[in-house]
Order: sequence, then C-alpha cells, then structure tokens
Amino acid sequence: MKIDLNIKVGGAAGQGLQTTGMALSKTLKKSGFHVFATQYYLSRVRGGHNTFNIRISDSPIAAMTESVDLLLALDSQSIDKHLSEVDDGVVVVDADVVKVNSSSESIFHVPMLKIAKDVCGDKIYSNSVSMGAVIGLLCLDISYLEEILKASFKKKGEEIIQKNISAARAGYDYVKTNYPGGCKFAVSDPGKKEKMMLISGNDAVGLGALAAGVQFLAAYPMTPSTGVMTYVAANADKFNVVVEQAEDEIAALNMVLGASYAGARSMTTTSGGGFALMTEALGLAGITETPIVIFLCQRPGPATGLPTMTEQGDLQFVLTAAQGEFPRCILAPGTPEECFYLTAEAFNIADKYQIPVFVLSDQYLADSLFTSKRFDPSTITVKRYLLSDSELRTKKEKYKRYKLTPLGISPRALPGQKGVLVLSDSDEHDEFGHICEDAENRIKMNDKRMKKMEVLRDEISVAKIYGNPDAAISLIGWGSTYGPLAEVVDILKAQGKSVNLVHFTHIHPIPVEATRKLFSKAKKTVCVENNSTGQFARHLKLETDVKVTETILRYDGEPFSPEFIIAALKEKEVI
Repeated sequence: MKIDLNIKVGGAAGQGLQTTGMALSKTLKKSGFHVFATQYYLSRVRGGHNTFNIRISDSPIAAMTESVDLLLALDSQSIDKHLSEVDDGVVVVDADVVKVNSSSESIFHVPMLKIAKDVCGDKIYSNSVSMGAVIGLLCLDISYLEEILKASFKKKGEEIIQKNISAARAGYDYVKTNYPGGCKFAVSDPGKKEKMMLISGNDAVGLGALAAGVQFLAAYPMTPSTGVMTYVAANADKFNVVVEQAEDEIAALNMVLGASYAGARSMTTTSGGGFALMTEALGLAGITETPIVIFLCQRPGPATGLPTMTEQGDLQFVLTAAQGEFPRCILAPGTPEECFYLTAEAFNIADKYQIPVFVLSDQYLADSLFTSKRFDPSTITVKRYLLSDSELRTKKEKYKRYKLTPLGISPRALPGQKGVLVLSDSDEHDEFGHICEDAENRIKMNDKRMKKMEVLRDEISVAKIYGNPDAAISLIGWGSTYGPLAEVVDILKAQGKSVNLVHFTHIHPIPVEATRKLFSKAKKTVCVENNSTGQFARHLKLETDVKVTETILRYDGEPFSPEFIIAALKEKEVI
C-alpha cells in the first residue's frame, strides 16, 4: 500500500514550531521515508499563526498537498483554521492548555504540559512530548526520534538529552495506551534506507557556491536569502572564503565587484528590496564586464510587501534592471539538486562571458526541505577563463582589456599581473579601457558586449520536458513550480489526460528554435507562475514567439499545490 501522509504543526511564533517540525522531518527521513517540508510563517518574533507542514511518502515527492492527516495543534487558532483540512485524520491537542471549540471525533487530547512536568519537572519539554505522540500515532519505532534528539541537544549536555528523550517516550507511551488500537496510521518502515539527505534550497545554493570555489561573499541580510550567506559563513574557514556582512546592499555589490575585479570568485545574496539598491552597481558590472553572481531570492513586493512569503514577481525587474543595455544571464533552479548544480554553473558562465549572472529563487524553494540524493561535487568543473602569466609573456601586442573579438569576449587579465596594465572605467571606453566618447567607438563597444548574448544563447540549456513530449497540453513552469507541476502531470496522466510539463531553469537568454520545437505538438499551452501579470509568459512570447494559451497565476503569498493547479485547469476548461 502506497504511503502518502501530511502532518501539520500549527501554532504561534515562539511556540517552537520550527524546532518540532525540523526534528520530526529529520526523524521521518531517518526512518527511510521521502520527506517534503515547508513553512508558513509571519514576520513576527511572537504571535501570529504559523505552520510547519511535513509530507512523507515511500516514493519521491516535491510538493505539499492540501489535505491533512495529522494536525498537531499548539493553539486554538490551529484547530479553528485547519480542522476542515483533516479528513479521517487526527488532531493532537493539549485540551488542558488550548481551548477547543469543536466536538469533532478527530480531536485527541494529549496532556503534554502535565506529562512534561510530571516526567521532567518542567513544561519546556512539552514539545518533545508532542513529538513522541506524533511518532506513536504513525505506528513507528521511537528509536529514530531518540537519535535525532541526542544530536539536537548534544551541546546542552547529557541531562538535557535524557530529559527530552524521557518526555518523547512519555508522549509515545501515552498514545499507545490511550489511542484506540494504539496508533492511528499503519505506516510501516520502508525497510531499505536510501542514502538521502534532507536539505533546503538555500543550503543547496550555499553548497553549490562552495563547490564552485567561491572566494568572497558580501551581503546585507534580507529574508529569504540570508540562509545562503549564513551557510557559506558557517563553512568559510573550511573552504577559505571571506564573508562580509556589509552595511547595506549598495556596499555589498560594490564590494563584490571590487573582489571580482581583483580576481576572486565573488557573489552576493539578496531579495527584491535589497536588489533595488544594487542596480547602479549592476550597471557598473555591465560596462566594466566584471563577472559576478547574484543570488536573488524573491518574496512578494512592492516595498516590504510580505517579507516571509513567496512570489515569482521579480523576473521583469531582473531582466531590465539598471540603465542602458548590457548582457546578463538568469538561472532559476526548481529543486535542491538544481540549486547546487546551477549555482556552480552560474560562476562559470559569469567568468566565461564576463557578465552578471542571477540565480533566481524564492521563499518557497529557499525554506522548503527535500529529501535528495547526495550531490556529486566531482562533476563540478571550475573554469576561470583568465589569461595566465605565460600567455601574457608570449603575447606580441599590447594588452587590451576590452579587445574587440569575433565572439565579443575579451581576454581577461588581472590587475597586478606582470607586464600588463588593466584599466577599467564606468564611462564608455576604448579597447584599452581609456574613456572614449567617440560615436564610432560607442557603437563598436556596445555591439561587442551585446554579441556575447547571442553566443550564450547558442550554448545555454533548453527547457526540459517532464512526461510525454507529444502531449496535447503543455504546462509551462519555471523555478520553484517544478514540484507541484510534475505531480499534476502524474495525476492527470493516471486519469488518461495527454499532458506534459515544459520546465525552464535557464530563463535568459532562451535558445529560440530549440524552445519552439518543444511546443510543436501542443494544442494548448498553460503557463503557471507565482505573480499577477504572467511575467514569464510575456518573456517567452517576446523572446521566442511561443504563444501561451492560458495562464494560472497565484499571488497571495502562498505556493502552488497540485490541487490548486488542477482546479484552475478545470475552471479554465483546459482539461
């Protein structure tokens, strides 16, 4: 029997939702299940309604569905708001603490606070009691939870470890004694334990940057991008990386430009509001042809918007940011695996073409946890495309930093290399880097820079098709929508529908002819994205003349679920 269960932990900020959710996610992964977990949280230190959602399966998953099998309610709002989502499931609640405004048979009282005080002498251990109760209701062995608690509280000492384990066991035993039949779900151990890791999108980007040999990262913290900066910073000593928390985003990107100009592989991390401050420095990167990587993790705007929620609303901004015309590249991973490999690819593209490269993510992908196969760093090749000292010694002509070449890519030497003078200027310049306002020179330099886009367009990867390449209906997605859309294809295929997914990770530039061929058999095309104006659909039409029949747009701050997409397809009479 296929295993597919959803667990939701609901409560207010400050009640330990993240600690509980993370521990349960790690426990279930260690038990051998495929896990997908995501958080809904408000930008408050305390209060507000937050949730931590965990889906487990015996097969790979990358999306959250809307039904709930087990609700752990830490406050009354969790019951009021989510009881309707529980279908033949169970709601775990401490009715001595939480006011329950329902007589539903799904509600199961576990005196978590009383158990914590009786067993450990302190109410602080009630969250561990709740974890034990959840594992008990799933009919699972508690030993994996005990291992996670040992690892989680290792720095707190043996006494704290044992108290948490005792609290978890007490919650587990309470369920076994008091719940009819001893547990709710007959979830058997998957048996085979695959070598999987539980990782978030942000951590995968950080790993990709380290694998690519990043040497300098400067950023100003901004949700939801900060996790990349903190991940690289936590590993900076091992990988010989300098991480600088700048005073603001203006300084951050200018620091990155300086480090890259000197030869260091450099990146910054930000979100839309922070990137707004970086646009002047972005233009400087464009005219000086300085390679940089910008990790931009989207959230709803404008202004502060919804700082802890998700959206894909910054694509048009990134495509056109900074005055004038200059080449740029945009990559948008959809899974942790793509976060890892595309981040590494971003550095190579930046160095080869001497352009800014964006890794475009969003809060949903950044904060979600996925079980993923271990990445293979040995497949990452670091390509710097720098002139060596020996190449410079054998050059017969005087070095030109902005030499006109057939591909538009000039030979790149670094300041301080023997025998060369590297000049760079924010004004228009000649081949040597000297300021030059001559009209003919301006045309040549602008054409040189823009020529790189056509070369990159020929080399960049085309979108991938999930499902039947000849399907009558093509769903179109980009970035983080991959998981929900792939599941929609699986569901509709099982119903006999002719549907596939054309998913884009290489957003700009787009290879025109190869992309058109992907849609040659489709009678209908439906672009699904988290914004209100269909930004990628418009970009696709402009770049390739691929006409999108319908759009499914969501911009309430929440990610897509398979149910949401299927309902919209039916409403639009696509299926």
